[in-house]
Amino acid sequence: MRPIDEKDRQILDLLRADARLPLKTLAAKVGLARSTLRDRLSKLEADGIIRGYRAEIVEGGPAVSVYLFVRLKTTPAPGFIALLRRIAEVRSCTSLTGDIDLLVELSAASTERINALRDRVSSHEAVADLTTSIVLNRDI
Repeated sequence: MRPIDEKDRQILDLLRADARLPLKTLAAKVGLARSTLRDRLSKLEADGIIRGYRAEIVEGGPAVSVYLFVRLKTTPAPGFIALLRRIAEVRSCTSLTGDIDLLVELSAASTERINALRDRVSSHEAVADLTTSIVLNRDI
């Protein structure tokens, strides 16, 4: 694995903030040509530092995963879904029948980050109630 330089750190910081930045925007923000940026991203992926589409950036220690059981005031709630799409740590969002409207899976590097995300999600005007369950183990 090659050493990470300052440009790589800038790229990773920007992806942490918004993993869906267009290449053109990302390249402009770090001062690189798109082709150079694309090459750096390929190397970061090959080295296992960036994993997958959502730019999951490997940080020290295992990730913490939780499920949020969300009851909405009214459905549908497109503004709330749009918020979830902007949060890089959201792994999935599933609509359900019954008392719970949405099952949201979050994965982050720390419980502090999970707590901050939970606060952000629960304070949205569309949320009536939210319950959190920490994932202890993935058996299958």
